[in-house]
Amino acid sequence: MGFFRMLKEDILVVFDQDPAARTYFEVILTYAGLHAIWAHRVAHAFYNKKFYFIARVISQISRFLTGIEIHPGAKIGKRFFIDHGMGVVIGETCEIGDNVTIFQGVTLGGTGKEKGKRHPTIKNNALIATGAKVLGSIVIGESSKVGAGSVVLHDVPDHSTVVGIPGRVVIQNGERVRKDLDHHKLPDPLSEVMKDMEAEINALRKELDELKGVKSHDNTTL
Repeated sequence: MGFFRMLKEDILVVFDQDPAARTYFEVILTYAGLHAIWAHRVAHAFYNKKFYFIARVISQISRFLTGIEIHPGAKIGKRFFIDHGMGVVIGETCEIGDNVTIFQGVTLGGTGKEKGKRHPTIKNNALIATGAKVLGSIVIGESSKVGAGSVVLHDVPDHSTVVGIPGRVVIQNGERVRKDLDHHKLPDPLSEVMKDMEAEINALRKELDELKGVKSHDNTTL
């Protein structure tokens, strides 16, 4: 009975999170995120019973139909909501708490071929916005938010907001942490490297000009 109660909660959270949802009939038949979650719950049950091949087949069929890839080993809590969902990837050792919301293009992935826990843990009430990448065995704190397009490689404290590449905490416990980082002014690592190279080239030119000046002066005295 608990399993079917969870399925009902998966439907109700759609009405809580998506103002476009109108009827149960519409939600059940047309919401790909809901279909992906339901398929995962079935696949995860097989995975826990060590029917790994069947679990993977179910997850791959779901991926083909919904565009959402959830490894059957991932642990997902109650009232999980995927908005739109196309391109979402959730890795094998992910642990997702209750009342978590993620948007399309989100990756909860690993950083290499390491064994064991290699994917993120997302605590209760967290929100991960469009296109964000959360990588490695890190923790996204309770009620925290990850901004659109951010790349998060380190733990995020509870009640925090993270934006940027790499992700930086800009709000924590309702107070702004960094005043110099906004969505329209995200850090550009390539631009920073080019600026460093330009500064180094200018320094070398200056040094070369000074050496040429010394050489010309010596020739004059001769």
